[in-house]
Amino acid sequence: MKSKFMSIPLALAVTFAFSAFAQTGSAATPSHPAETPSGPATTTTSATGTKVGTINIQEAIFGTNEGRRDMEALQKKFEPKQAELKSQNDELEALKKQLTDQGPKLNEDALANLKQQIEGKQKSFDRSVQDAQEDFGNQQQDVATRILKKMAPMIVKYSTDNGFGIIVDTSKPWPQSNVLWWGEAVDITRPVVEAYNTQSGVPAPAAPAGAAKPAAPRPSGASKPAAPKSSAPSQ
Repeated sequence: MKSKFMSIPLALAVTFAFSAFAQTGSAATPSHPAETPSGPATTTTSATGTKVGTINIQEAIFGTNEGRRDMEALQKKFEPKQAELKSQNDELEALKKQLTDQGPKLNEDALANLKQQIEGKQKSFDRSVQDAQEDFGNQQQDVATRILKKMAPMIVKYSTDNGFGIIVDTSKPWPQSNVLWWGEAVDITRPVVEAYNTQSGVPAPAAPAGAAKPAAPRPSGASKPAAPKSSAPSQ
């Protein structure tokens, strides 16, 4: 079950995470020399590089071992709800088939009763699907926000250490975002994921028996267009 409510809240989470980190960095830098606290020097978040970099923030979050582990746990948690929704849908489809097959043969009262059953079950099913999507989306968002709070300073550090002055998110393809194309050399998704995995210490989730090896955050040595091919159907 894939949430439809992920993109906007995640964008807000990104804004809040980096705003909070920037404020922390600014607060750690006194405005007057006399106010410099004793102890280790603080690191500011001022951008001094000139390169433009990219990151697929959603891919980075859920490409970490922690993100994969927590999403697998969340999906398993929702398996009973998925089974319940499937049962409701099967029952609804059976009634619709009954209406198609037997409708012309039913008397007026029986036909009206059957239609009423279908309408009631359809409304109940639609509400259940919406509630499940919202619940799943909210819990998915909790996972993303928690990981992003820890990932944000890593993104800033990697960017400043490697001469980047700005990082743009490529989670959405053009024209949903302003990024038309980017080269692999400026994408920092993979190194950020690797740095996060090292710091978190969370091992990679075990792959199910016979399952294909999970894809890396992005294959190296190639450029990737942000826009989908013209022959691909719109999403």
